[in-house]
Amino acid sequence: MAKQFPKIEATHRSFIERQHIFFVGSAAQGTRVNVSPKGLDAFRLIDDHAAVYLDHTGSGNETAAHLAADGRLTIMFCAFDGPPLILRLYGRGRILPRGGAEYRDLLETLFGDVEPVGARQMVRIDFDLVQTSCGFGVPLYDYEGERPSLPRWAASKGEEGIVAYRREKNSVSMDGLPTFLVEADEAAAG
Repeated sequence: MAKQFPKIEATHRSFIERQHIFFVGSAAQGTRVNVSPKGLDAFRLIDDHAAVYLDHTGSGNETAAHLAADGRLTIMFCAFDGPPLILRLYGRGRILPRGGAEYRDLLETLFGDVEPVGARQMVRIDFDLVQTSCGFGVPLYDYEGERPSLPRWAASKGEEGIVAYRREKNSVSMDGLPTFLVEADEAAAG
């Protein structure tokens, strides 16, 4: 039932653009595997072999640590309505630090130059394999909207509070790997 493709095709692009949630999977040698759900209209395709998502400050920063140590990244989309389908992007990822040239360019070209409060970094994936599968086992769900909790929490902290939170909670992974986020924040600040 699974089919593999070397790049994104038009039907894949259309499917991805309709999704409200995606999942990010990463790991490094000797670490736990991390799988994170993402929403907030954060995902964009760059071309047929690359994509990026705008990453918001959260309780951990496992993906950044895993990418620094290993680089492997998988992104998965599931159809929760309409015809069943699962689509995975397999490739290598890297962090684009907030304030960096590539971050600023992609923010302008793909996100309308709108940086949400609490934006932490962007995660770029250069993928060499697109795999689809049936999705017959994925249940049907109705999309009701985005939760306002994360943007509201970030706004209540303010920029200084967010930076302090990231320093405390996002500088190392749960397995002790560095995320290099603090260094990136310091470089962006000046």
